[in-house]
Amino acid sequence: MSTQRIPLAGVIGTPIAHSRSPRLHGYWLRKYGIPGHYIPMEIASGDLEEAVRFLPRLGFVGVNVTIPHKEHVMAIADLVSDRAALIGSVNTLIFRPDGKIHGDNTDGYGFLENLRQGASDWDPKSGPAAVIGAGGAARAVLSSLIDAGAPEVRITNRTKNRAESLQQEFGQKITVYDWVQAGNMLDGAKTVVNASSLGMTGHPEMRIPLDGLGRDAVVTDLVYTPLETPLLAHAKSIGCRTVDGLGMLLYQAAPGFERWFDQKPEIDEELRRVVLG
Repeated sequence: MSTQRIPLAGVIGTPIAHSRSPRLHGYWLRKYGIPGHYIPMEIASGDLEEAVRFLPRLGFVGVNVTIPHKEHVMAIADLVSDRAALIGSVNTLIFRPDGKIHGDNTDGYGFLENLRQGASDWDPKSGPAAVIGAGGAARAVLSSLIDAGAPEVRITNRTKNRAESLQQEFGQKITVYDWVQAGNMLDGAKTVVNASSLGMTGHPEMRIPLDGLGRDAVVTDLVYTPLETPLLAHAKSIGCRTVDGLGMLLYQAAPGFERWFDQKPEIDEELRRVVLG
C-alpha cells in the first residue's frame, strides 16, 4: 500500500460557493491524471490565520485566496513575491516543503497573458492605456501595464480619491480622470480595460460615453458574466480587437497549479467550455 499523501489544494474566501476555481482546477487534475483534489473552503476572517497555518498539516500544497482575504494573508505569509507586494494583495499561497508559506499574486500575469493570447499583435508600448475602476483588480492591471511598458495609464473611478491614491502609489505614469470626464480618457487610448464590476450581470450598466474609442484600440473587460459585455459588444461593432475576461481567470490559475502539482497546464477551448458550465 502506498504511503504517499494525496496532494490537496483549494480556494479560501467568504462567500465561496460562486467560485469557478474548483471546476477549473478539477478539469486539469482529471486531464493530467493527477491523484489530487481541489476544495472550496469558506473561512471566516477571524479563523483565517489559524486555518491557513493548519492546512499544510492536512496535506494541502497550496490554496487560492479570494475576497475578503487577499490583503490579510500577506501578514500570514513568510515570504511574499515582489509582484504581490507591489499589488498589495495575495491570490495564491504555496505551502513549501520547508514549512514556509509563500504568497504570490498572479492576477497581473493572467491579465497580460490573456491579452497576449487574445490579441496576438497587442503592443502595450504603442500608446496610452485607459483603465476603468480602482479596486483590487485595477491594482493588478496598473502594475502589469506599467511593467509591460505602457507609456501612460489613465484611470477613472466613481470615487475619485481611490484613483488618486493609486496615482500616488504607482507614480507619474498614472493620470487620473474625473468620473464625469471618463469618456475623454478614451481618446487616443490603445488599450482599454474595464476593471470594475460595471456591466456584470446583476450590477449597474456602464454609462461612460464610448464615442472617443478608436478602432485601433484593444479592449478587454475583466467581467466574464456575461462573456460579451456591452463594452465589448460596442468595441467589436466599431472594429476594435476585443478580449473577454474569462481568459484572465484561466491564465491567473496556471502558475499556482504548476507550483502545487508540478504540471504546467494548458489553456484550451475545452477548458473554457467546462468553466463556463
